Amino acid sequence: MGWKSLDQMQLAGKRVLTRVDINVPVENGQVTDTTRIDRIIPTLRAIQAAGGLPVLLAHFDRPKGKVVPEMSLALIRPALEAALGQKVGFASDCVGAPARAAVAAMQAGDVVLLENTRFHAGEEQNDPDFAAALAANGDVFCNDAFSAAHRAHASTEALARLLPACAGLLMAEELGALDAALGSPKRPVVAVVGGAKVSTKLDLLGNLVTKVDHLVIGGGMANTFLAAQSFNVGKSLCEHDLADTAQDILAKAAKLGCEVILPRDIVVAREFRAGAAHEVLAPDACPDDAMILDAGPQTVAYIGEVLERAKTLVWNGPLGAFEIAPFDAATNATARKAGELSRRGLLISVAGGGDTVAALNQAGAAADFTYISTAGGAFLEWMEGKELPGVAALAG
Repeated sequence: MGWKSLDQMQLAGKRVLTRVDINVPVENGQVTDTTRIDRIIPTLRAIQAAGGLPVLLAHFDRPKGKVVPEMSLALIRPALEAALGQKVGFASDCVGAPARAAVAAMQAGDVVLLENTRFHAGEEQNDPDFAAALAANGDVFCNDAFSAAHRAHASTEALARLLPACAGLLMAEELGALDAALGSPKRPVVAVVGGAKVSTKLDLLGNLVTKVDHLVIGGGMANTFLAAQSFNVGKSLCEHDLADTAQDILAKAAKLGCEVILPRDIVVAREFRAGAAHEVLAPDACPDDAMILDAGPQTVAYIGEVLERAKTLVWNGPLGAFEIAPFDAATNATARKAGELSRRGLLISVAGGGDTVAALNQAGAAADFTYISTAGGAFLEWMEGKELPGVAALAG
């Protein structure tokens, strides 16, 4: 493990600088999805229960080192108060006099939110002086923001080296789930990787073929692999210039004994719209004027058979154009199958990434998965086998 957990720290009477990710969607001044806020509440309550004073550090949007009023964390404060069930203090800066005054005024049970760390250029530069200014307002550092752990920023990396540091409950939960999925998994292991482009997931595919027993490739990515096998893909989304790369990945997988599962049948249409006329064809039978928009029922059935034999599943990306029916069928059916097996205790299933979570929610399967990560980039980089600076710093 390497890092300390919250219950290994002495928190009574201590100011606990707690890095959280509450970078949530806001429309017309209102938070529209509180998922990330809801998931930090257990950590805050645990700190309070141990007699600590939670001082929250967070970023919001991309102000690029400047004060941008519409990117103030003050917008998030009401939703945070509602989730926590209490008033939350607020400082107009995360360092200096405003932060110092807000923290000094805290009493037992209080929570204070400091202003957007990214209002300072030193945050994204991982500037040691800025990190020291942050550290001045805390006695202990708790990182509960796995979704920001892939960034070597002052509030995620440098700060962990200046104060006694630990992982929050959400961070520990994420790391535990990810270790169960790829670190030391029960086998056989299946990975489902979808999305538009192979080029964005080359490192991911290269790492997964060394770690899993079955690799399901879907979405626009699958078209590139079909084209690499000299199949016509018509007007489909496809990166023809990556044919050699796709062949290399297939060869590497074969050498390592990893089965790559590509569409065994395809759903094609002449237009991309809801309810468009479509047909199911063999993977080598796409007409010149058509687009491949989903995997077909034979593919879904085979993936289902593989999942029934599997012990672990890790999922990133949809199998087709899941946003509109009928091209959501493969994603929905596969997600529901994985959810059913997970619910019955037969499969450990871990999923992450924005489109993935949206797709699993749409399928009504998200609640049945063993673990859904709220992280995007951090989840992807972890799947790629990369070291995450925010996690490495906790390990010292």
